[in-house]
Amino acid sequence: MARIAGVNIPTNKRVIIALQYIHGIGAKNALDIITKVGIDPAKRVNELSDAEVLQIRETIDRDYIVEGDLRREVAMNIKRLMDLGCYRGLRHRRGLPVRGQRTHTNARTRKGPAKPIAGKKK
Repeated sequence: MARIAGVNIPTNKRVIIALQYIHGIGAKNALDIITKVGIDPAKRVNELSDAEVLQIRETIDRDYIVEGDLRREVAMNIKRLMDLGCYRGLRHRRGLPVRGQRTHTNARTRKGPAKPIAGKKK
């Protein structure tokens, strides 16, 4: 089992799919990585040599922000918005949708389960 960026990569999947198990690497970045290293996209992880795994690991460490660093950066960006007190920061603080979605109905993912209001009958 190959271990890249602190994540155990599944061995029997194709390399391009297995790299997407790393937080911060999607389909486009996975394709870019294997073309930089020069690996066949149809190749599976268990067919990779140790040198190829090392090249992939070095490329990711050098060119991409992944896993813990990426999660920390996103959390710091959200914290900065909240500290500024801007509109997006206030929405994060209150646990409401941030990107302009309606909240009269829907938004249950952000707001949580519906809470009954006493005396409200219709």
